[in-house]
Amino acid sequence: MESTREQSVYELAELLRISGNSVRPVRDAVLEGVKGMKRVAKFEKVSLEQFMEGWTDTFGTQRPGVIEQIYDGICLPKRATSGSAGYDFFAPAAIILKPGETVKIPTGVRVWMEPEWVLKCYPRSGLGFKYRLQLNNTVGIIDSDYYYSDNEGHIFAKLTNDSREGKTVEIKAGDGFMQGIFTEYGITLDDCTQSIRNGGFGSTTGQNG
Repeated sequence: MESTREQSVYELAELLRISGNSVRPVRDAVLEGVKGMKRVAKFEKVSLEQFMEGWTDTFGTQRPGVIEQIYDGICLPKRATSGSAGYDFFAPAAIILKPGETVKIPTGVRVWMEPEWVLKCYPRSGLGFKYRLQLNNTVGIIDSDYYYSDNEGHIFAKLTNDSREGKTVEIKAGDGFMQGIFTEYGITLDDCTQSIRNGGFGSTTGQNG
């Protein structure tokens, strides 16, 4: 039996054949598919106070008004196309990383999502391909209850330029540098975890259910 993915490929090919390679029928079909997708999350900005705390922790004290200006320019993550799985996170300010350097970026973003869903964060594929740019935790895992943490669920990205070719990474303000994909998950039949998160990244490490 054909998988759903294979059926979709065949259906797309048939649309292209019938339409004489016209883009409009394909576009309309894609948009119709988007309407039926699960809508399980919503991105928001953290408060100015929380962003200032995170930014100062990484970059130190700034001139009056600088952090506020950066905060005002924050764009919420969004998909590039209707067929994109990942939501692009945009750099709130210009970032320069020399080979071997690491930076922790406060995105200024939090996300509410339905229980049983998780947001997985990855570097943008182009940056990884060209510069070996990596997230220090390999894949960032944002749980649904992180939203309620003391730090407002502020999402940070710790990046390292692992280039072995001496390449410096320059990310302009507003450039996409990370992408997040929402994934549904399940639990084991005997799971009885009742612990409640009350902290930021790494706050659940070592906890027992």
